[in-house]
Amino acid sequence: MAHPVMYDEDDAVLARVRELALALPGAAEKVTHGWPAFYTVKVFAYYGGSIKVDGRYVRHDCSLLVLPDPAEYEALAQDSRVYRPAYLGPYGWLGLDLGPDTDWTEVAELLDTSYRITAPRRLVDELDAR
Repeated sequence: MAHPVMYDEDDAVLARVRELALALPGAAEKVTHGWPAFYTVKVFAYYGGSIKVDGRYVRHDCSLLVLPDPAEYEALAQDSRVYRPAYLGPYGWLGLDLGPDTDWTEVAELLDTSYRITAPRRLVDELDAR
């Protein structure tokens, strides 16, 4: 059974995330579990997520899920805009709620870090050569 689509294709925030993510070497997009996922060989970011509260899932539709630098994990996790997503949180992923005051430089840096953690060495080398 396929998951329902849980995002709006006309979402301007998704368009900006997509622009940043797909600018990375070898990056592509697929829909998984109803959300856009950005990947090379492994997924390095998702648009949208959820948390489990009192046995039910609460969606964070306008958010970015990434694997942060382990050295920055705890500091980032303390940010009020950040949450530990259901399913992926135990594996080191964090979600960042996005909104009208989003710092797109910060988003690009988070995407870059997550990409570097998951992408093959040759693609990271290609990114560094730019």
